[in-house]
Amino acid sequence: MSKDNPILTTKDFTILEAMRDNRLGTEDPLTPILRRKLGSALVVFAEDLPETVASLNSRVTFTVNGGERQTRALVLEGVASVVGMSLSITTLRGMALLGLAEGDECVFSNRDGLEERILLEKVHYQPQASQRRGTASAERKPLLTLVRGGRDESPRSFRIMSGGHDDPGPSAA
Repeated sequence: MSKDNPILTTKDFTILEAMRDNRLGTEDPLTPILRRKLGSALVVFAEDLPETVASLNSRVTFTVNGGERQTRALVLEGVASVVGMSLSITTLRGMALLGLAEGDECVFSNRDGLEERILLEKVHYQPQASQRRGTASAERKPLLTLVRGGRDESPRSFRIMSGGHDDPGPSAA
């Protein structure tokens, strides 16, 4: 890898550890890149992950050996998705992209023994950054302000915030 320290969330790191443990002793070409990534990773909490870093469920644009640009979502194996829209981290390319920042590249040997150079060009969507933006905007402004009253009453405002629940649940029925 040309990037010495991929950045992984604690969740992504734990998933990779489980993958490594399941592959011990195998001749799987994924094993060397998996061990290298785990051995050099900088592990951060989800809220501290820079938004330019590819994490699980991020949508990224990349090139392989300077070829055509591809855009995919990084997913776990077995996750239902539309063919051609996702890239499993259980593949060499998916594993190589996980933890890279925009502009970083990773060099690895593919299943045929040929060297591939994968360059992460852009992180279009990252769940951690999206969650931070959603939380910050909910704290700043209300989604809706209701004003009650008429000529005889002074207006009163009620704030409804995203992420809040006004449903008392089944026990109120």
